[in-house]
Amino acid sequence: MKIVVGVLAGMLLLAAAACGESESEKAREAGRGAITCEGTAMSKPTGLPAGFPQPSGVTYVKAAKNGPTVVVNGFGTDDLDATFDAYKSGFQSAGYTVKGTDHEEDDAEIEYEAKDGSGGQVALRSGDSCDNGNTSVSITNRPRD
Repeated sequence: MKIVVGVLAGMLLLAAAACGESESEKAREAGRGAITCEGTAMSKPTGLPAGFPQPSGVTYVKAAKNGPTVVVNGFGTDDLDATFDAYKSGFQSAGYTVKGTDHEEDDAEIEYEAKDGSGGQVALRSGDSCDNGNTSVSITNRPRD
């Protein structure tokens, strides 16, 4: 009986911990990156490949290296559709290959391959993600395999 009570108590603790996750943590776990809706522009290079597009109205606020992977977070002042279109056309203009896209009402992703063979994803979030009307931008770039 004590074992059953212990197991049930453990399950309740795990369920409570999962409910306490922030939206940003949930987004990261889903592979969508952190939600960034505002901030100050970075003063250092992002670490993204040469020619990586930065559409007008997009501000990169944080970059980090996780092993060989570069993760850049920022926000755009344009709506989701305009930001999505700007990245997609920016990749094409820069000679990148757009490997795939997914566009829904409040989120969109663009998978790309850079000229240097690295590649990754731009994940965009809007709607309830940013109360101030901005579009969250999360970029993940990985080196060539």
